[in-house]
Amino acid sequence: MTQLKYVNANELEFAYVEAGPADAPLALCLHGFPDTAHTWRHLLPALGDAGYHAVAPFLRGYAPTGIPADGAYQAGALASDANALHDALGGDGDAVLIGHDWGAIAAYGATAHAPERWRRAVTMAVPPLGGVLADFFDYDYDQFKRSFYIFLFQTPLAEAGVAAHDMALIDGLWRDWSPGYHHAEQDIAHVKESLREPANLEAAIGYYRALFDPSRHLEKYAAEQEAITRTGERPTLYLHGTADGCIGADVVGSAKDNLPPGSRVELVEGAGHFLHLERPEAINREILTWLGAVS
Repeated sequence: MTQLKYVNANELEFAYVEAGPADAPLALCLHGFPDTAHTWRHLLPALGDAGYHAVAPFLRGYAPTGIPADGAYQAGALASDANALHDALGGDGDAVLIGHDWGAIAAYGATAHAPERWRRAVTMAVPPLGGVLADFFDYDYDQFKRSFYIFLFQTPLAEAGVAAHDMALIDGLWRDWSPGYHHAEQDIAHVKESLREPANLEAAIGYYRALFDPSRHLEKYAAEQEAITRTGERPTLYLHGTADGCIGADVVGSAKDNLPPGSRVELVEGAGHFLHLERPEAINREILTWLGAVS
């Protein structure tokens, strides 16, 4: 699983790790920030054993995946990448899409834009953006405090702030977002390795800058961008930890209203933002059951 492979999709070379037979139905697993493809180290083998070709790419701009020549980091570009990877990896209508954090955002857009590619989806830690953005200024003070980094990332100080003191901000985010997870050293080391070069760090921050700045959106991703906030048609399992220090569990109340028919929302008691690392056995079971891989 740890051996890196490479595939070209959407005019970009993606690095990825995988498990399971290459001719099995595709299970594409997308990470978020500040994270890497290694976050799926518990789920990939379980998916492979359940009969999937489980693939976890490093998202655009996250080394060793390349820096996109078009400089696009809008959510629609991430959704476009997911659908392009589906094609490049030989996916068909039995493929499933699993996303955490920014990977969840990509999954909402990819499944809404091209539902024929995906049978089911699983998203974690970031509820559908249609509800999140609509309610953004209705959040309470505690949620605004949790979201401080989003506002920092809109400023020219962002790169210097994240890079300072050996990227101590990343250590702090993991500590605050998953307060009960005490084994993050390996995960954080992977993130820092991926974002050590200035261009990669700028790319990761660029996701947040594009979130609120339409001038950073490229027309070629317009259809996928529109799909990001549209309720799709593929049933989606949404998982959220009750101790999430990034997005409080109280914010996800309207998630079900913005998910496709047949979807389900499940709160994971005591888990934080990186719930698939904190509760791997429970999360694997939830996902495999949802996908119909186990009884």
